[in-house]
Amino acid sequence: MTSLAPDLAGNPPDGPVVPGGPAAAAEPLESVETAELLGRAPRERRRPALSPSRANDFMQCPLLFRFRVVDRLPEPPSSAAARGTLVHSVLERLYDAPLGERTLDAAQAMLPGEWERLQEAEPRYAELFAGDAPGAEGPGTGGVQAWLDGAGDLLGTYFTLEDPNRLEPAEREMFVETQLEDGPLLRGIVDRLDVAPNGAMRVVDYKTGKSPRPQYQGSALFQMRFYGLVLWRERGEIPKMLQLVYLGDGQVLRAEPQEADLVAVEEQVRDLWSAITSAARTGQWTPRRTPLCGWCAHQAICPQFGGTPPEIPDGAVELALGISPEAVAS
Repeated sequence: MTSLAPDLAGNPPDGPVVPGGPAAAAEPLESVETAELLGRAPRERRRPALSPSRANDFMQCPLLFRFRVVDRLPEPPSSAAARGTLVHSVLERLYDAPLGERTLDAAQAMLPGEWERLQEAEPRYAELFAGDAPGAEGPGTGGVQAWLDGAGDLLGTYFTLEDPNRLEPAEREMFVETQLEDGPLLRGIVDRLDVAPNGAMRVVDYKTGKSPRPQYQGSALFQMRFYGLVLWRERGEIPKMLQLVYLGDGQVLRAEPQEADLVAVEEQVRDLWSAITSAARTGQWTPRRTPLCGWCAHQAICPQFGGTPPEIPDGAVELALGISPEAVAS
């Protein structure tokens, strides 16, 4: 069930939203997924685990998964990804303000300061606006301000979809983790968790792009059901609502997960982990050519484009995945 599902309180999609529990206290600067994608999270920080983003990477292309998870190859910063991180940061911190003060003007006023904070945390973001050449997003071109204005437009869309003065999230940027019996450790970051007075949970994820066409909604629903599975295993209760908020076009994708849905996702995750384990042991990280290759930063070292992948560093597979590769016969 998708966009026509009722909201957490049983209201229609355009109806009122429901206040939740107490506001969260911990506010990490960025999600685990963003830190991993940027390649700056230390490898020894925690046990190997599978996140929904990395799971989607493997399903898209096993070699891309290897480059990001095992090799941890750096990728150039993307203005779209940076803007997404910025908007997420503002939406997280917006809920620090008291009820009645969570306005669009207040949110948009936070953008310059949050952008400075993000650049301090990840200096590579500054590279996006380093050029003065014609057409570059750099000093003297108005690129930074135009880019911030674009982030402001996304915040404006958010305020047409929800009234943050009628919400008190139970959690924001919530780290979730669960160990599947005889399976992988699962983890991720939930943008927002709302809890209704009756205890019903709504998992909310912000997307700064446009909503996918119906035939491409599978990846988005997999991510949300992944989070639903982790919360179910950890809290013993199935979330009432999984909600994706697309700020690029103002669409909201909703799903009411049933136990059978989450059991199916767990089986899919187990099958996926089995495939990852096999690739890690054999070293067969098979590239897969798809339309998404056009956005890949690693074409120069991909066999699909005539490139040669680098040798995997000694111990990198065990460090990243906790799996020992098979010895190569001499």
